[in-house]
Amino acid sequence: MWFLVGWLLALSSCQDTQQRRPVTANPAAPTAIRFNGTSYELLRHGKPYYIKGAGGVSHFEELKACGGNSIRVWDDIDAGRILDEAQALGLTVMFGLWVEREMEGFDYDDHAAVERQYERIRKTVLKYRNHPALLLWCVGNEWAQDAKNFKVYDEVNRLSKLVHQLDPDHPVSTVISPDSKRAVWLVSKRCTDVDILGVNSYALTEKLDEFFQKGGWTKPYIISEYGAQAYWETPTAPWGAPNEPNSRSKVEFVRPFYQRYIGSQPPNCFGSYLFYWGYKQEETHTWFSVFDEQGRHTPLVELMQELWSRKKPTNLAPVVQALLIDGQLIYNRSYEPASVLHQAEIRVQDPEGDSLTYAWEIKPRAQPGADYVGIPRPAIQGLLERTDTRTVRFRLPKEPGTYRLFVNVYDTHQHVATANFSFEVAGPQIDKQGQADE
Repeated sequence: MWFLVGWLLALSSCQDTQQRRPVTANPAAPTAIRFNGTSYELLRHGKPYYIKGAGGVSHFEELKACGGNSIRVWDDIDAGRILDEAQALGLTVMFGLWVEREMEGFDYDDHAAVERQYERIRKTVLKYRNHPALLLWCVGNEWAQDAKNFKVYDEVNRLSKLVHQLDPDHPVSTVISPDSKRAVWLVSKRCTDVDILGVNSYALTEKLDEFFQKGGWTKPYIISEYGAQAYWETPTAPWGAPNEPNSRSKVEFVRPFYQRYIGSQPPNCFGSYLFYWGYKQEETHTWFSVFDEQGRHTPLVELMQELWSRKKPTNLAPVVQALLIDGQLIYNRSYEPASVLHQAEIRVQDPEGDSLTYAWEIKPRAQPGADYVGIPRPAIQGLLERTDTRTVRFRLPKEPGTYRLFVNVYDTHQHVATANFSFEVAGPQIDKQGQADE
C-alpha cells in the first residue's frame, strides 16, 4: 500500500518534465552544455570536453601523467587545496555538495535540519563558484538509496535550483545508484532542474540504456563511479565474504568495460570517473585502491594511462597468475580450529623480468560498521613463519571468525600486484536454544 501511495504521489507531482526544461547554458561560460542536433555534448571554454577522470583526493600528478583530465570529490572537505592543485595541473573538478541520506538517519520531515543543509550548500557554492578548476556541481551522492520519504527528491531539486541561481556558469548534476528504471524515473520526474545524471553503475552499466529509456531520462549522463568488479557483485563464501579478484583480474574486467561503455563515447555520455584514485578501505584495503598506502601503482594505473592517452607505460607491474592454498586454486575455505601449518604460494611474473619482493599478512575480515569503510584493520602477528617469500606457511588464528590472507608483490619500479584468500575458522554450532554443541 505504501509503495502504491508513494508512486501516485510521485506521479501527481510531475507538473514539469525534463522535456519541457531543455539544457541551456551560455556558450561562453567556463562549462556549458550544447545540443548538437543528435545528442548533448559538454563544452569547456567553448570546446568539446570529454571527462577522463577518477574519484579521489590525492595522486593528481599521476592522473595528469596518465592522460586524465578531471577529478571527482564527494564533499567540500579540503576543497580549496584540491581545487588549487587541480588548477595548477590543468585538471578540472566535479565538486560534490554533500546531501544527507535517509539511510544514515537524516529526516527530511525535519524542517530545521533541511534548512541548515540548504544554508550550508548555499555558502559552499558562493565560496567556490568562481574557481577556475570547477567543472560542474554534484548535488548529493546515492541519496536516493533506501529512501522512503519522497521529499528528498524534491529537496535535491530545490538545491539544484539554488545552485543554478547562484552559479549559472556551471552545470548541475546529481548521482544515484541506478538499480532500477524506477530510480531513474523518479529523478527524471521530480528533479527537473538537474542537468546531468551521474550513475555509480558498475555492472549495472549494461542496463543503462534500458533504464534511461524506460525511466524517461533523455538528458546527459556521467558514469560517476566504475572500477574493479564490486564486492556486492562477486561470488561470496558461505559465510558471506565476497571473493576479491586479484590485480590482474581487475585489469581484465575494467579494460573491456571502459572500451565498450566509456571509450566508445556513447550519445549523451559526458565521460566517467574511475573509483578509487587513491588508497581506501572498503571491504578490504585493496579492493578499490588504485594505489597502495605507500603510493605504489597497481596495474590499474597503467591500464588507465593506456586507455586515456593511448600510450603504454615503459615498465609494467607484476602480473598475478594464481594464489594457491595448499597447492589448490581456491578463493575461500572454512577450517575447523587446528594448529597445523598451511601453505600459500603466489605465482606471478614481471613483464620486464624485474626482481620481485613479497609481503604477506593475515587480517580479520572487516565487518559492517566503522572498520568496513575507513581505516584498515591491523594485521595479526605470529601466524606466518615468514612474510617476505613467494611461498609461505601460516597457522590459523585461534579465535573463530572470518579472515583474509593478503599478499602484495613489488617490483623495482614502484608497482604493486595484489591477491588475497578469504577463510573462516569455524566455531561451535549454536542450536535454537542458544546452547553450543560439544
